[in-house]
Amino acid sequence: MWAQLALFIIRFRRTLIGVLALITVFMAWKAKDVEMTYEFTQVVSPQDPEMVYFQGFKKMFGEDGNVLVVGLQDSSVYRLGNFNELRSLTDTLAKVPGVNGVLSVTKLLQLQRDTASNQFQATPIFKTFPRSQQELDSLMRVVNRVEFYKGQLISPRTGATLLALTMDPAYLNSSRRQAVMQNILTHTHAFEQKTGIRLHYAGLPYVRSTMTSKVASEMKLFTLLALAVTGLTLLAFFRTWAAVVFPLLVVSVVVIWCVGSIVLLGFKINLLTGLIPSIIVVIGIPNCTYLLSRYHYDFRKSGNQVLAMTRVIRKIGLVTLMNNTTTAIGFFVFCLTDIAILYQFGLVATINIFVAFFISLILIPAVFTYLPPPTPKQLEHLDAAPLTKLLEFFEYVVLHRRPTVYVTAAALVLLALIGVRRIEAVSFMVDDLPKKSTVNSDLTFFERHFNGVMPLEFVVDTHKKRGLLKLKNLEKINQFENYLRTQPELTSPISIVTFLKATTQAYYNGDPQFYRLPDNSEKNFILSALAGSKGSGAGMDSKLLRSFTDSTGQQARIKLQIADIGSRNLDTLMNQKILPEMRRIFNGTGMDVRPTGTTIIFTKGNEYIINQLGESLLIAFGLVGLVVLLLFRSARTVLFALIPNAVTLIITAGVMGYFGLPLKPGTALIFVIALGIDGDNSIHLLAKFRQEMAANGDRVREAVAASLREAGTSMIYTSIVLLVGFSIFAFSEFGGTKALGLLMSASLLITNFSNLILLPAMLITFEHGKDNTINRKALVHHYDESYHEEDDDLELNLERMKLNKGQVGGINAETK
Repeated sequence: MWAQLALFIIRFRRTLIGVLALITVFMAWKAKDVEMTYEFTQVVSPQDPEMVYFQGFKKMFGEDGNVLVVGLQDSSVYRLGNFNELRSLTDTLAKVPGVNGVLSVTKLLQLQRDTASNQFQATPIFKTFPRSQQELDSLMRVVNRVEFYKGQLISPRTGATLLALTMDPAYLNSSRRQAVMQNILTHTHAFEQKTGIRLHYAGLPYVRSTMTSKVASEMKLFTLLALAVTGLTLLAFFRTWAAVVFPLLVVSVVVIWCVGSIVLLGFKINLLTGLIPSIIVVIGIPNCTYLLSRYHYDFRKSGNQVLAMTRVIRKIGLVTLMNNTTTAIGFFVFCLTDIAILYQFGLVATINIFVAFFISLILIPAVFTYLPPPTPKQLEHLDAAPLTKLLEFFEYVVLHRRPTVYVTAAALVLLALIGVRRIEAVSFMVDDLPKKSTVNSDLTFFERHFNGVMPLEFVVDTHKKRGLLKLKNLEKINQFENYLRTQPELTSPISIVTFLKATTQAYYNGDPQFYRLPDNSEKNFILSALAGSKGSGAGMDSKLLRSFTDSTGQQARIKLQIADIGSRNLDTLMNQKILPEMRRIFNGTGMDVRPTGTTIIFTKGNEYIINQLGESLLIAFGLVGLVVLLLFRSARTVLFALIPNAVTLIITAGVMGYFGLPLKPGTALIFVIALGIDGDNSIHLLAKFRQEMAANGDRVREAVAASLREAGTSMIYTSIVLLVGFSIFAFSEFGGTKALGLLMSASLLITNFSNLILLPAMLITFEHGKDNTINRKALVHHYDESYHEEDDDLELNLERMKLNKGQVGGINAETK
């Protein structure tokens, strides 16, 4: 089959190039519609019970992560001129498309009791804008008496204040998000220039906007860097621009197909899929390296381009396909999850890894049979002295120092296992960004002045209609809220209880000491007066209050924010403090309380991904083993392929532990991906070993030595290309991406030891008889021997190609 495929590619190369060009134009046209997203909730299965509950929560109470906060701490803001600018900024931001409303100190309301009508009226504190500093100071004293706003808009400890912008979810979840955010920042930056007051930004809309912007910029940057560094590496190896330009052309075409496929599949670019184009460049180049290295090797033997390229496709086409299959397995296992972000990442990567294989298999033979044959200088890389010396050293160690190899491997594994014990599983809402980034520094500002801005919710279910109007139930909720206020990681909660407290204060003419729940003698009067009240936000049926209770008065929402304390500290806070106290308070009341919110879902999703690492690794090992079994038809060969790669992964995990890299979604993915990529080298060496066994009369030592000399060259080339390619991710601003680069680079260095030293040593130790010949009943002789036999020039029958003189770089392909 592969012989016919080789002849077909070379015979119809013009047509194939034209078809690829047309498809590439179509994919480029689709790629222009790609959109960015950064959804925290994509990391949890939609069938997960907590996710189902969270979706129900949002339908009842609305979004919990759609508030953008802009904070400041500068006493000069309360000077009349600056305060006027703050009022102007608030009014301007409220008119920005995509902003549903803005709450700031200039727009605060206060409840006032109308004794004549027995109602409450919500009136602006700043009914008319103050015309003097004295008037402003007087009104600010009124603001400071309203207990409801303390800890919400104004920090009682430091005097810092903030603007809370409620964003339209329709804008947040579309490509319009960036335009809205840019519009907001344009106005806030103008305020900073006019007043000299520095503003700080936080909230999930801002984090998501910042993340998507950085994902977009890094995707472009790393794709270009990957092309540049791999191109320079190819030039250093092959010493010809043709071996640089056309492989880069191949992977550039694949990148276009990759982005186009994201659009065709209905996906968006996120933190993971944004890595795929540059990963495809790094992974796609080795296909070209394998093909070109073998082409140069066979051309030096035959002196005939067509014969050499046909041998390339025949001899390594299937093995390269299997190599790509094992690489794809590392990504495909993510398709088996129902987590959206992992499924999309796995599916897009898997598809485009095979796309990279088929495009390289078509374009490299097609183009290089058109180009002039390689010169002797361009073939010198096959005998590069440093590489030759290194392979000779590997050969010496494998043939004469196998006990040392096994002792070294065992020692490294034992040391690695100690490092593995040091790995900690922890993740933060924004820990992918560096500590010195503006997002983290602004987040620190809000945690210092307001305790945090990450959304956390509790839902109280009384299980009875109008159950929230019972004073004993309200008192239990109030008791729970008072406990929450004692936790330094949490902001002051807002709920129906806080609204009723504010109403009681208003009932007593705004006296702060009456900021409490009404007692039995006050309750009926206050509730009846509140129900008939007028003014924005005053009525029990108002939009604001309805966002904290359901329509039946059965369920209530307790809304608060939390600092980004990390998954481990959040788990401790919830399970060791809040939940036990919550159960104690509500025990025997007939009420249920349940935590939810984006922060809970995000943390749960990260833990779910990490917990799936073991399962995904087992699946990946099983699939790689199946590929090896199908290819070589030997169970023992499966062990030869998997054991070295298991050693690689254990040592890589040890490196992770010793360097203090935490286990989080970004680092958890690395091991499955590394298994797929590292498995390529095992299959490549085993396939060459099988070929050399047939050529050397089943003499194991000679076959291993020959395999190291020939396959070792392309394996080292490939590892260097991958190492250089993945190392660019170490310069990312995202912690997970940086860890990907560092750990994948470490894995690629370690896999050279595993597959070029440990694997050959195992073959010699466990696969030889008394006469140093292979036990044919035990090894891989079932693996299609005819496929790996050396070609006979006569059997190639180049007459079948019917190529005219000049079609292949000036060579008469009809010559036998």
